[in-house]
Amino acid sequence: MEEYTLDDPTLLLQAASDFAHHPGVHSDASAKAFLQRFPLAVIINVLQTKADVPGVESTLVACLERIFCTKHGASLIPQYMPFVQVGLRADSQVVRCLACKTVSCLLENFDENTVPVAQLIVEHDIYPLLLDCLINGNEQVATASMDAIKNLAGSFEGMEIIFPANDNETTHLRNLAARCSSLGRVRVLALVVKLFSVSSSVASLIQNSDLLNLLEAEVSNTNDTLVTLSVLELLYELAEIQHGTEFLPRTTLVQLLSSIIGNTSMESILRSRAMMISGRLLSKENIFKFIDESCVKTVISLIDGRLRSLEIQDADECESALEALGQIGSSIHGAELLLLSSPPAARHVIDAAFDRQGRGRQLAALHALGNISGETRSENKIMPNNDAEESLQHLIYESASKSPKLTSSGLFLSVLQQDAEIRLAGYRVITGLVARPWCLMEICSKQEIVNIITGAHSETTKIGMEAKYNCCKAIHWVFMSSSKLTSDPALAGIAEKLQEAVRRGPYLARKLQEAQPVVMTADRF
Repeated sequence: MEEYTLDDPTLLLQAASDFAHHPGVHSDASAKAFLQRFPLAVIINVLQTKADVPGVESTLVACLERIFCTKHGASLIPQYMPFVQVGLRADSQVVRCLACKTVSCLLENFDENTVPVAQLIVEHDIYPLLLDCLINGNEQVATASMDAIKNLAGSFEGMEIIFPANDNETTHLRNLAARCSSLGRVRVLALVVKLFSVSSSVASLIQNSDLLNLLEAEVSNTNDTLVTLSVLELLYELAEIQHGTEFLPRTTLVQLLSSIIGNTSMESILRSRAMMISGRLLSKENIFKFIDESCVKTVISLIDGRLRSLEIQDADECESALEALGQIGSSIHGAELLLLSSPPAARHVIDAAFDRQGRGRQLAALHALGNISGETRSENKIMPNNDAEESLQHLIYESASKSPKLTSSGLFLSVLQQDAEIRLAGYRVITGLVARPWCLMEICSKQEIVNIITGAHSETTKIGMEAKYNCCKAIHWVFMSSSKLTSDPALAGIAEKLQEAVRRGPYLARKLQEAQPVVMTADRF
């Protein structure tokens, strides 16, 4: 076997490069074999003493990262905690990133029976170093540090480290944020959001530690638009977390978002994000257990007001308003509020859905109408209460009467005759609406609509075929459930087309075109 020396690490670098770039996941056996040839102490020594040699640092860091990702490699980390400690303090961002990832590997693969990981973290002062990487590292280091801290929060002992009983600890996230730059504060808040997603128990600790108040404070301070926008993006993530609906309504965030939406002096992009966050939060079916209905009505009224004042002057904000209303309308209670508000906020969604003055605006409105009509809801929650149903039918017929099409069937057809994205949104609208007998009759009254929905060649993309097939299935199910329609001889042709389209499935609409052999006589000279 060829020898290698610390003075000439060429052989090590070649082997490390091969190991780092090996396709697939390394097994414990391959990691052991590599470390038998090149012991971990040697690799670390070369990394520390030869880092200035071109290619050494990047090659060895990539190799070590893959070694520590194996269970065998992770089992060796406790013996090299001083190396991890030095790595977290390194000037090199690449080495710091490796050290953060090494902590994650340790936490993800530790054996509770043999390795007291929390004790190792405390003894080697790892957590404060991770926080320093979070605040002062580059973007990759900060992300790796957040991942490591999130892994640490996965155990009870780890949570005690992150959330110390003494609020005056320098590592308390509130104190850390207080002494940071604006970028550092945003990173601390990003960590809070990441930790919030771990579990309901961690979210409860964050709530009890008043860390959500840090988000409120940053949203309230609108002096720095970039910081406010960054925090709004974090709130957007927070609103998506399932158990977030239990904790967020306890804060003043909904009121703060409402104040941003209603503040016409603010930048449009901030109002847009505030509307989107409100829509995402209020789309949760169980949100009404934790928030007063009057707050929801206030948000709807503010968004609707912006929509009425904007019309099509500010396309981005207009589309955000429509999408937010659509998200609120995805729950059955939210749909009822949109349809029964005075004036009904759903009116502007419906009018925009069938107005071809702005494509982006129409697309957003169609998807919003699909949500309101129940396309995303379970079968027993498609239809809101009777008053809301009457309002929905009235608003669609009213919109049709004001258009050149005059009928709702004409509106549906005009949507299905547009480009693929608009058609896809149109399929969603019809899928939700067709549960209503009046809509089914409108569909059946237009042979062109039936031809498009049951046709074999109207869609070419996977998502388009699936949306059309779901629409066809919904129409077929409602049609076959009506004895009046199935017994009508005049509709027999429609029934046959629907049955054939459903039988074909979403992807068999286009018959396979097999190559046909061409036989001809040979040319003779």
